Amino acid sequence: MASVAPPPLPFSYHHHHHHHPLLPKPNPKHSILTPKSSLSFSPTQTTSPPPTKTNSLQDLNHLCNSGNLSAALTLLQTNAFPTSQHLKDAIGALLQACGRHKDIETGRKLHHLVSQSTHFTHDFVLNTRIITMYSMCNSPSDSRLVFDGLQRKNLFQWNALVSGYSRNELYEEAIGAFIKLISAAEFKPDNFTMPCVIKACGGLLDVGLGQGVHGMVVKMGLVSDVFVGNALIAVYGKFGFVGDSVKVFEKMSARNLVSWNSMIGGFSENGMCEESCRLLVRLLEGEEGFVPDEATLVTVLPVCAGKGDVRMGMEIHGLAVKLGLDKEMMLSNALMVMYLKCAYLTEARVLFERNERKNVVSWNACIGGYSRGRDVSGAFDLLRKMQVEEKVNEVTVLNVLPACLEESELLSLKELHGYSFRHGFHDDELVANAFVAAYSKCGSLSSAEQVFYGIETKTVSSWNAVIGGHAQNGDPKKALDLYLQMKQSGLDPDNFSIGSILLACARLKFLQYGKEIHGLVLRNGLELDSFIGISLLSFYIQCGKLSTARALFDRMKDKNPVSWNAIISGYSQIGLPDEALDLFRQMLSNGILPSEIATMSVLGACSQLSALRLGKELHCFALKARLTEDLFVGCSLIDMYAKSGCIEESHRAFDSLTKKDVASWNVIIAGYGIHGHGNKALELFGQMIRLGQKPDGFTFLGILTACNHAGLVKNGIKYFKQMQSLYGIEPKLEHYACVIDMLGRAGQLEEALNIIDDMPEEPDTRIWSSLLSSCRNYNDLGMGQKIAEKLLEMEPERAENYVLLSNLYAASGNWDDVRWVRQRMKEIGLQKEAGRSWIELGGQVYNFVAGDNSLPESEEIRKMWKRLEERISRLGYTPNTDSVLHELDDGEKIEILRGHSEKLAISFGLLKMNKGATLRVCKNLRICVDCHNAAKLISKAVETEIIVRDNKRFHHFKDGLCSCGDYW
Repeated sequence: MASVAPPPLPFSYHHHHHHHPLLPKPNPKHSILTPKSSLSFSPTQTTSPPPTKTNSLQDLNHLCNSGNLSAALTLLQTNAFPTSQHLKDAIGALLQACGRHKDIETGRKLHHLVSQSTHFTHDFVLNTRIITMYSMCNSPSDSRLVFDGLQRKNLFQWNALVSGYSRNELYEEAIGAFIKLISAAEFKPDNFTMPCVIKACGGLLDVGLGQGVHGMVVKMGLVSDVFVGNALIAVYGKFGFVGDSVKVFEKMSARNLVSWNSMIGGFSENGMCEESCRLLVRLLEGEEGFVPDEATLVTVLPVCAGKGDVRMGMEIHGLAVKLGLDKEMMLSNALMVMYLKCAYLTEARVLFERNERKNVVSWNACIGGYSRGRDVSGAFDLLRKMQVEEKVNEVTVLNVLPACLEESELLSLKELHGYSFRHGFHDDELVANAFVAAYSKCGSLSSAEQVFYGIETKTVSSWNAVIGGHAQNGDPKKALDLYLQMKQSGLDPDNFSIGSILLACARLKFLQYGKEIHGLVLRNGLELDSFIGISLLSFYIQCGKLSTARALFDRMKDKNPVSWNAIISGYSQIGLPDEALDLFRQMLSNGILPSEIATMSVLGACSQLSALRLGKELHCFALKARLTEDLFVGCSLIDMYAKSGCIEESHRAFDSLTKKDVASWNVIIAGYGIHGHGNKALELFGQMIRLGQKPDGFTFLGILTACNHAGLVKNGIKYFKQMQSLYGIEPKLEHYACVIDMLGRAGQLEEALNIIDDMPEEPDTRIWSSLLSSCRNYNDLGMGQKIAEKLLEMEPERAENYVLLSNLYAASGNWDDVRWVRQRMKEIGLQKEAGRSWIELGGQVYNFVAGDNSLPESEEIRKMWKRLEERISRLGYTPNTDSVLHELDDGEKIEILRGHSEKLAISFGLLKMNKGATLRVCKNLRICVDCHNAAKLISKAVETEIIVRDNKRFHHFKDGLCSCGDYW
């Protein structure tokens, strides 16, 4: 507004001055003021005794406290106050009440009364209270108009202005007003000014400015003031400089309870649970005689919730009961939220039901807790009850939505959407965007688009919701199209838009387009943004550009846990476990504790390497850090033990889970499957069904794998049919691949071809490779040649396809064809993958390549194998030269067999390990017949269990036998 406060007017309405835009226009018939003859700002002579100031003020204060401000205003108009001072006190009290109750209309009427009065128009106190009233009513622009209209100003009014800006989070304006105040040089800021300015520095997150203001405070001699000290403690906590907060706190000559609460809050905001609780204990020990209040306990509870420390939360609950604070609204809600976030729904519900003063926050918090716990029926039940007792708002809908983020909950989501529509919440931008995201996560991208296109004014956030929904949930190409539409609409992408587009590019492997987005990031100076940096990191990793990803990571100045998680999980996911483990060690040496994600990624790397010792160390760490309660970490532990050859330990990890979801059942079933324990896997599947768990596609993949490795062909076919007929799960390519491999392995090649003919989609190279391998095992040259033609047509530059064909010819003795295939590989520049085995000893992984004699221990290994060969020969070992598919004499073939990588690893292990210790070896290729026969006899000769994990399954060699029963 351009107008300023009106000039002083006599107490009447008959003047023809322009009216102030903030004030209501006077109505002679219905004036808020009584005529001049009946009300004056000087004592009025009446025939009856004047009312006493005390009774009138008491009545007015009572009305103000009860919120009946219109009645208080009426009382003000009734000559109840015999002197100007009495009336001034009454107006001041009512102005304060207007601020407290945010009654701006009554406040405007009082402002009008003051501005029309010749007695009060320049009154410092009332004008200060008017400025404060407007700011408390969330109208700081009106406060500024009043302030600018004052002919004379004092420090109290400057303080009211600065405080009003801070209160309304207009921090730049607060700093601007402060600069004008100190520039005027007429007034000196005091202990009321500086806390407001310090708060504004925190709001701007401007560390340098905050430190500068701190310096001013010291120079002005205000650093010992308790209010200034409290503000400094709070702002340093907000900056994350908790050490500076502690210094201010400890140096304070006098502290009040707010000082303690501010320091506890600083610890709490920065996730320092133990420090928060220790300071609370100091407070309770009576160091300064203070007793915790509601604010103290409300400050500590969020950090208990964030850390999942329900024990500490319960102790605080007990303290609240002891202090008689547990019935306080804010504390009751905070306790309930703490229990909900710690997944103690029963305790939270008891608190909720016992709360006799529930407000909308209580309802929303409880609904949100049930919703986050995926209790759909519980969340909707509470929503229905809330409609009876409390007014549902947009926040309520947003709190219910997290319960509807699974494909199975699409109907519930639609029900909630209909409810939102009927109650007019769908017009709220946050609600609409949340429904776009929710429909996307439920797999209904068409519904997400319908909601999006129904939004009248689409903001960047709206576009982000629909772009992110498509990028994350199966349609990255559409995400790119929507991004281009957003650009064409004239909106510029923000960090979240860029993150979603990079994800879409990663999913599509669109390296060039992703690089263009990287260029946009560099041009706009966004490369230092943590979120974008991590998105770029993930993009390059998923596109296979590890050197670029690593260079990006190394250039990051502030590597936070998320960036470490991204690079470690990236290396682990693309099959570079050694590099993932090296990075994990670097992270630990940098003092960063692993999160659930990093722990899962490194456990995944241990699974790939069968690095059991490191996996066990991680398990110990996870137990101490209470990470094993996380289902994802729990599943990773089950998987790590299974893939390290310890199926019994894997089952123990499974049994230790307090809550078992479908994923945990899937992992343990798959674990037994790769160990060849098909019947045990089927037994676990039966238990899972009896316990009411609903199997998914991954469950049946584990079941089919188990049947495949155990040779349970009839069972495998039965469950393959049941997944469709009984459970309504459409088989995917990987299910067909497993069934075809199972039939081929059993020699049922024609049946496998029939399955391929009946498939709804074209078979991929995995399926043809598997069948070609089976043709070689069963010497079906005709079928094998036809399959090889398809393979070489689909992937003419893949070495494995030529190797399979060469092996097929070699097994049939067609050496001319073998030479032709190998010559063709040479011409193309392809090379067969060398056989590689590795073994973990003392936390270190040792690698062995077939035929490699360059190791420092090569001579020792050769001698050890010679001794082993002599011992197993006495037990009946004869080298199986058919395992060497080269046109060589038997002597040369035997020498090649002696250099196989698993034999080198076994020999090395027996050299270095204690007698009787289990020997665990991993191999990148399928174990050959000769090494399989040798390992069986070695286990008997040296009385040691040998566990070999090849690229298909586990073999447990013990007492001359193998767990696979020679079926692999």
